[in-house]
Amino acid sequence: MTRTRHSPQHPHPRTLLPAATLLLTVVLYAPAPAHADDDPGLPSGADASPSAPVKVDPTDPDLKLPEGATLAAPKVLDIKSVVEEQSGDERQEVTNTSVTFALQAEVLFGKDSAKLGGEAKARIARIAEEIRKQHATRIRVFGFTDNLGSSAHGDVLSKQRANAVQDALDGDLNDASITFEVRGYGEQYPIASNATEAGRRKNRRVEVTFPRVEN
Repeated sequence: MTRTRHSPQHPHPRTLLPAATLLLTVVLYAPAPAHADDDPGLPSGADASPSAPVKVDPTDPDLKLPEGATLAAPKVLDIKSVVEEQSGDERQEVTNTSVTFALQAEVLFGKDSAKLGGEAKARIARIAEEIRKQHATRIRVFGFTDNLGSSAHGDVLSKQRANAVQDALDGDLNDASITFEVRGYGEQYPIASNATEAGRRKNRRVEVTFPRVEN
């Protein structure tokens, strides 16, 4: 299952999600040799015809750096881990530098409402616990809607919902050193197609993002 997401900006950290989750980890890798499993035209267990190894001349000048040239400084590639509930109600994305929780609007609010329900408060409390573990002091709370209704209404509703989540987090954390950035993006930055109800449901969400402590 492929999950696509836009972030207005995963050893893996502890996850706060229930046991029934799907785990998708995206890494960079080198191509493997051709194998029957990679070619549906070959029977199971059969290897593709091996090709002769390429001979490399270590003295070839094309393999050497031009005079005066230097290698770029090494850097750590950003690896993202995505854990999502099978229901799609909650998704956690973790990179080398940040953690993002995306909460689907229907598990937080009633229809066209910005009032948090009981289940919402429990989920937000678990996010607050993870924020404490990461010792985060800067938190972003962004609200999003689908494209039904007017754009202006979506902007207002998404901001009201982000404010509601921020208020709940602030009450759970009770830490004056923490600062919040709260925005309502309305129908901007969809993560799925608004042509279907399933896609619109994904787009109606609140995202909570904070820095991750490097291990």
